[in-house]
Amino acid sequence: MKEYQPFKAGKVREIYDNDDSLIMVATDRISAFDHILKNEITKKGTILTQMSKFWFDYTKDIVPNHMISTDTNDMPEFFRNDKFAGKSMLVKKLTMLPIECIVRGYITGSGWASYQENGTVCGISLPAGLQECDKLPEPIFTPSTKADLGDHDENIDIEKTIEILEKEFPGKGKEYAERISEATIALYKKCADYALTRGIIIADTKFEFGLDENGNVVLADEMLTPDSSRFWPLDGYKPGQSQPSFDKQYVRDWLKANPGSDYLLPQDVIDMTISKYKEAYFLLTGKEIA
Repeated sequence: MKEYQPFKAGKVREIYDNDDSLIMVATDRISAFDHILKNEITKKGTILTQMSKFWFDYTKDIVPNHMISTDTNDMPEFFRNDKFAGKSMLVKKLTMLPIECIVRGYITGSGWASYQENGTVCGISLPAGLQECDKLPEPIFTPSTKADLGDHDENIDIEKTIEILEKEFPGKGKEYAERISEATIALYKKCADYALTRGIIIADTKFEFGLDENGNVVLADEMLTPDSSRFWPLDGYKPGQSQPSFDKQYVRDWLKANPGSDYLLPQDVIDMTISKYKEAYFLLTGKEIA
């Protein structure tokens, strides 16, 4: 049996080369504030992969995506075991665009901090008088750079996005920037509308895109998981305060309140985090993660 080693390991994902495709494995690691925490969250990788699969299937009419299969029987023998089952995705190889495509439907997080300072988010002026966690009149595209492991992503405006893409793909910067911003907003709108019917507010999220061999823009990486998004319960939603969430916010809040933790979580925080992830998956898909 051929052995495989990941050629790239991010904060959460490990990527394996499979000749004309890639195999992306979502581990049970969890990261916050650009650090990998010392604990693992059991079943987290399975939830991330299966939730991405759900959304990729749901949005393939808007933009093509890189998913080929999540069945390890479609992968080399090395991956056909319990270690990889459920958390692995066979995907197309793409030339990735070096932009994190963030979309915000509600004002929170770093967007709220920026708005309080000068009434803008990533150079976009917003109406006066917004409260924390208010719904925005329309979703906004607020891209950032894609930082290397250990560095921080930098928020940028659309002009800087065009400049970065133009440098990488001469003559195509404006076209690609328009394509990814339009796709980002369209994906968010469709998925956020659906999530509301399931009792979840998607406050914001991020997408990544790449180019296939014909230069087509293709949705890649993960999609609308608790790692890449802010999910709030619709029940009890109230602007003017922070919201309870189904995502990593619980971990972030605990780390902020315990600065000497050295990124080691207590068991009750781990248990609460995985229960939040499982609940979000069930609400959105109607399926249980065993």
